[in-house]
Amino acid sequence: MVSKRGGCCGWLIVALVLALVATAAVVAIMKRKPGGGGSGRRPKPLPVPGPPGDIDSKYGDSLGIALQFFQVQKAGKLVDNQIPWRGDSALDDGKEAKLDLSKGLYDAGDHMKFTFPMAFTATVLAWSILEYGDQMTAAKQLDPALDGLRWITDFLIAAHPSDNVLYIQVGDPDLDHNCWERPETMTEKRPLTQINPKSPGSDIAAEAAAAMAAASMVFKSSDTKYSDTLLQHAQKLFTFADTYRGISSDTYPKLQSYYNSTGYVDELLWAASWLYHATGDQTYLSYVTVQNGKAYADWGRPTWFSWDDKLPGTQVLLSRVNFFGSKQTSNAENMGLKSYRDTAEAVICGLLPDSPSATGSRTGGTLKLFVLCIVSLYHCNLNAGGLVWISGWNSLQHATNAAFLAVVYSDYMLTSQTAAVECSGKYFSPTDIRNFAISQANYILGDNPMKLSYLVGYGSSYPQQVHHRGASIPSDAKTGCKGFDYLHSTSPNPNIATGALVGGPFQNDSFVDLRDNAVQTESSTYNSGTLVGLLSGLVTMSSIAKTFT
Repeated sequence: MVSKRGGCCGWLIVALVLALVATAAVVAIMKRKPGGGGSGRRPKPLPVPGPPGDIDSKYGDSLGIALQFFQVQKAGKLVDNQIPWRGDSALDDGKEAKLDLSKGLYDAGDHMKFTFPMAFTATVLAWSILEYGDQMTAAKQLDPALDGLRWITDFLIAAHPSDNVLYIQVGDPDLDHNCWERPETMTEKRPLTQINPKSPGSDIAAEAAAAMAAASMVFKSSDTKYSDTLLQHAQKLFTFADTYRGISSDTYPKLQSYYNSTGYVDELLWAASWLYHATGDQTYLSYVTVQNGKAYADWGRPTWFSWDDKLPGTQVLLSRVNFFGSKQTSNAENMGLKSYRDTAEAVICGLLPDSPSATGSRTGGTLKLFVLCIVSLYHCNLNAGGLVWISGWNSLQHATNAAFLAVVYSDYMLTSQTAAVECSGKYFSPTDIRNFAISQANYILGDNPMKLSYLVGYGSSYPQQVHHRGASIPSDAKTGCKGFDYLHSTSPNPNIATGALVGGPFQNDSFVDLRDNAVQTESSTYNSGTLVGLLSGLVTMSSIAKTFT
């Protein structure tokens, strides 16, 4: 009996020691989490920043590189082409409908034009310019941002030839994906797909409306006529989307294999929010608050911002109205705005690693590393990378989008002298939120376990085999449609897809740089839109304008 009791006590002591070690390890790890912070006391408001200050060269240089990807992805007759291995392409797009749909951007490493992600790219790029145009100017990057935006909005205008018709796709994805060729030499048919009252697609129509409403404010001071044209299209597209309701990927099931939309009410709220900012018309504000807020906004439940889910973006965008006020807003509308802001804060609390409600879905946090921390007691690195990680396919999408929303929200707080957000009793300042955004940007730019920049062209080490047709084939090669030897080659791309943000790492922070590994090495334009916003927000400290117009 004595020996049994002694054995039991021994195991108890070991268990207690292990528990203490684990606790100490977790505490140490939490202290070292990138983007951490937080306090049990509400901090004092920070001073409002002045005009743009000194440029952080890391973010300034990477911003200039990121913007070049819009040049890489351009279709149509190129003007002042800055990418030596690119040339004119898709010049006949739209001719079967007697339209000129030659402009726009190829969505990723293929040659498809999908209006849904392209319009989302335009919306977030316009948002980035509206928030951080002064910072872009200070970094001498405003002009390329405007050029990239206008190349998309020119396409959107052409793709909306009448009130209730929008062309949502150029090309056949099956034909396109059966070829590996440069866009300049492609010869396969490029059919058009449209939405209309009998074949609705409220999600895409509303996203296009959001893009054109946001862009109308960008160009308002420099080109009034163009701005007015964009706004007219935006209003008509919103009415079309709201009147003839349906999900595009239900109307065209083939889309489910490429951009499978999960709904359209988020896009309706997103578009109405942008139209409110562009017009000041209270009807749009009532639409998103009093009329449809409870039914559509999913208040209190944070989600992940993406080309498919616009709710987090809408929550942050409408928080701007709550932060800076509007004299014409009714009590009911203010209550709705407060609900949007509360949900935006829940989004932010989920991102901050030291928040009680922080997401545990980040790179590096594996059980194996946790055990190693307990056993070794030293060099614990449970959260080795610290990147927000939601999905294996295009993993950097959510990290980039989340960091963009975080830097925007932190600047709303700074400019309004809001001291902190409260996350389950713990307070986080604008600096804490900005530090999270910095941690994600730095990971992307090379501060990660792979010591690899995921922004092609930035730093001394970046992916060499980007899954990208044009980059993988020499510009003088005669491949026809079947250039698949270049896809399967293990040699570096002969052309650099400068500014491409590749898909990104797996959850264990690993990355396999192979062209055939599209999950990790393919880039997309919609990643670049929020990346430009994130880097513009970090390039220098500055207050933001309290109104877009």
